[in-house]
Amino acid sequence: RQTLLFLGVMVVLVAVSGYLGEVSWQKFVNGIPRFGSYILRTLPPVSLETLWADLGSWMWAGGRWVGLLFDTVLIAFVATTLGVVAGFFLSFPAARNLAGGVVGYQLASRFLELMRTVPELVFAMLFVFAFGLGAMAGVLAIALHTMGVLGKLFSEINETISDKSLEGVVAAGASRDQVIRLGVVPQVMPAFISYTLLRFEINVRSASVIGFVGAGGIGQELMFVINQFIYRDISAILLLLIITVALVDILSEKIRHRILDGEQPR
Repeated sequence: RQTLLFLGVMVVLVAVSGYLGEVSWQKFVNGIPRFGSYILRTLPPVSLETLWADLGSWMWAGGRWVGLLFDTVLIAFVATTLGVVAGFFLSFPAARNLAGGVVGYQLASRFLELMRTVPELVFAMLFVFAFGLGAMAGVLAIALHTMGVLGKLFSEINETISDKSLEGVVAAGASRDQVIRLGVVPQVMPAFISYTLLRFEINVRSASVIGFVGAGGIGQELMFVINQFIYRDISAILLLLIITVALVDILSEKIRHRILDGEQPR
């Protein structure tokens, strides 16, 4: 009965959500052919007889696009570094067991909450308006959101540490800073590094998207070719972006496994 009741409630909720969200199955079905037609337009004509010439024509600006992809990765790297440093220091007052007081805990927690609530695109648009087009706006936007997300994750990790090790450091007469440095950081650092690498992967994707509002990187070029209906360039840039993100994911995964348990992923 409980299972049937649960399924019935879920069906009702999905139906109500679809109605309120103006979801139309007719539009969805009618849109599938148009979606397929758009994808086909982006694919270049390739034949075995002229394969290399066709690929060269498809990737006619490959050098410039690779340079923009490198800029995108650099934006993600710098933003991740800044966000990790800020999130690291804010994670301690944002942890209940390490906060110096209720006021400090609430201020740190609410600030991190604000930073991760505002979407990166909104931050990027604000910084583009303030500082102009370019990578600086992208770095600041991703760094603030990264700080909010990692600060929260780091603080939750801090709240799971062993109290016994802290009691030993406190009994030895250590100050609060020494307790954190000697009793907390050694326990949480592997998990911190793992989440940092995972966030870097996410930020590479984010750095590609925020370029749509002029925040630098390959996203700015991708938005241009989409607006100009340069179909073949769309698929070429997307292919290079997919390869870049895949390489970053593979490298980060290998580093994470080495740090956590020394095992290589299958």
